[in-house]
Amino acid sequence: MRIATFNLLSGRAMGSEDADPEQLRRAVRTLDADVLALQEVDRHQERSGGVDQTALVAEAVGARAWRFVPALVGTPGGTWRAAGPADEECDGVGSHEPAAYGIALVSRLPVISWKVVRLRPVPVVTPLRLGHPGERKRLVWVRDEPRTAVVAVVEGPDGPVTVANTHLSFVPRWNVAQLRRLVGALEDEPRPQVLVGDLNMPAGLPRWLCREWRQLVSERTWPAHTPRVQLDHVLGRGGVPDGATGYAVELELSDHRALVVDVPDGVGAGADHGVRLTGHAGG
Repeated sequence: MRIATFNLLSGRAMGSEDADPEQLRRAVRTLDADVLALQEVDRHQERSGGVDQTALVAEAVGARAWRFVPALVGTPGGTWRAAGPADEECDGVGSHEPAAYGIALVSRLPVISWKVVRLRPVPVVTPLRLGHPGERKRLVWVRDEPRTAVVAVVEGPDGPVTVANTHLSFVPRWNVAQLRRLVGALEDEPRPQVLVGDLNMPAGLPRWLCREWRQLVSERTWPAHTPRVQLDHVLGRGGVPDGATGYAVELELSDHRALVVDVPDGVGAGADHGVRLTGHAGG
């Protein structure tokens, strides 16, 4: 069973203002994941050609089920409002809805159930240092976007597996509170559980905060060409078997590398043994 997480940057290559749908198709096919978690996903945005990116990805990988969960409705960086349950899109239902931006989960495995967890955003504008690597950073005031998580219980090879995808705030401590809220919301979901996404936290911190969880891959993911820090994570608990292996993949789009974890047969079939950490950078 292969699980992958990828911050799309709305399907754009680094330094590009617009997305190429064909690049996005090639990228997600390269990952060849049974369950694919996506962040920074556009729906009907001008910069990404007006396409529904989740539907495009689902078609490209031959998914059985998918769900797009918008964080906001409108244009990021422009006029927008916080999204709510009425704005969610599942398996193509709602694809006529207006422009939105958020996260998605796409599955080639049958999905038993879906759940959305809304995470409280930072209530005030926040100072943030922006700039490309090697350039002088500038301080800007940023309004943090709403945050959310999408949770699917999928039918794995040996029984149900819960997969949660999220994109947490860039604001330190606030993202810690969001992570704890999400972990608490998963408490009663079937195990094993895998939590993935762009957590906006350096390597080691999510595992330290959530002692019951294991880090399934340790690889730097940002910036994509010469990664210096791991912002994207794959965590597991409750029945993930020995032999799970993870690695990072640099694709032709985004400023993040994708993370891929291959979980051997037996997931969900026994006790929570240790996880062997291995990894390499892909190209």
